[in-house]
Amino acid sequence: MEISLAFPHKSLKSIGEDVVDAILPISKLLSIALVGFILTHPKIKLLPKATLKLLGRLVFALLLPCFIFIRLGPNISLKHVVEWWFIPLNVVISTVVGCVLGCLVAFICRPPPEFFRFTVIMTAFGNTGNIPIALVSAVCHTTDNPFGSSCLEGLAYATFSHWVSVILVYTFVYHMMKPPLEHHEIATEAEEEEEEEGEGEEEILEVEEEQVHVNSSTPLLVEAEWPEMEEKATEHCETPFIAMICNSLAGVSRTDIHDIESTDEENPTSPKSIRCLAEPKMVNKIRIVAKHTPIRYILQPPLIVTVLTIVIGMIPKLNTFVFSPDTAFSVITGSLEIIAEAMVPSLMLILGGMLTEGPNESGLGILTTAGIIIARLLVLPFIGIGIIQLANKWNLLMSGNELYRFVLLLQYTTPSAILLGAVAGLRGYALKEASALLFWQHVFALFSLSIYLVVYFRLLIS
Repeated sequence: MEISLAFPHKSLKSIGEDVVDAILPISKLLSIALVGFILTHPKIKLLPKATLKLLGRLVFALLLPCFIFIRLGPNISLKHVVEWWFIPLNVVISTVVGCVLGCLVAFICRPPPEFFRFTVIMTAFGNTGNIPIALVSAVCHTTDNPFGSSCLEGLAYATFSHWVSVILVYTFVYHMMKPPLEHHEIATEAEEEEEEEGEGEEEILEVEEEQVHVNSSTPLLVEAEWPEMEEKATEHCETPFIAMICNSLAGVSRTDIHDIESTDEENPTSPKSIRCLAEPKMVNKIRIVAKHTPIRYILQPPLIVTVLTIVIGMIPKLNTFVFSPDTAFSVITGSLEIIAEAMVPSLMLILGGMLTEGPNESGLGILTTAGIIIARLLVLPFIGIGIIQLANKWNLLMSGNELYRFVLLLQYTTPSAILLGAVAGLRGYALKEASALLFWQHVFALFSLSIYLVVYFRLLIS
């Protein structure tokens, strides 16, 4: 009864009309991405890759923060923060379920051992920020959308969940994406050989040329989510986390890891070995984890603006002064709204440009790649339907708000977070595999999103 009251004009729609309602928003986004594909195609080259990288920085540092500020601010208050408590919890639930699916994919498809945790993470963490914002925006720009005049509130729901995924990626995922110890040993030995072979200025020039080549070959899709990630890397980023703990406690440098391990094998009772295993207590572990967690990366413009907007929204007088159309501040908010309108088109242009690059070579294997795509894009959304329906039955969600449920369902439907590719690049581990997997997921997501949008619309209005 509640649903029929919410959608009295939709209850008599046929399946064909619902399919059109679901396909139309995707078609709009695809048409914009097609423009980006054509403009960046190697045979046309009206927009070079460097230009789209600059556009990605603009989206990251300006357009997305403006969009969050304008769409979230007028629709949030202390009451809404309390009512929307299930949105961040749903991100955590979808991640936990995704981790379980990722483990199943890893056990069934048997990827190379060094990519086991990578398989779990790429299955677990979806894009709960940019893509849901783009989808809800496209749905709301449809004149006959299923949610009526209140559709724009869905953008507030989508932006409210952005901060949760960012914190999870730069804490849990950052440590889960640590390079395997064997990978670190190979990289360290290669660095030592290069140092012995190279001499003087010639070696320095070679290293500089190599860095320029790496920066120029950074996947465009990763650049769009986190510009200039190589410049933010530190020596600890590419070191296995367990090795860092041992180094920190034993007081040794990164280059001495291999020597310590060989010494420990010869003499298991050596003082350094004992101290590495016996000295860490809970306080020391917490301190070391916090020390090597990239807190400064969490404090990026989108997250800072999200926190600032929530604080402003929870203070009634300040909220009225900033977002009311009758105050002097409305001139600034009006300007920011104009800027924010360019966020979704710019994001889709970058996505279209990414498709012209094609997938990178990957050592993950076809079977594992297919398993992650199926689990992430087909199985997880199906499980998400059951979770949201159960939560609604237990009265954990806002009653009668189908737009709220629609945004929650989208959190299970998106491909893997682009930010995972940025973390892989920062850690110096599986960047090619992450780039290739993100490419194929975004290609197949065009079809899976269309299918599940039809299912969601039928489910919410039936």
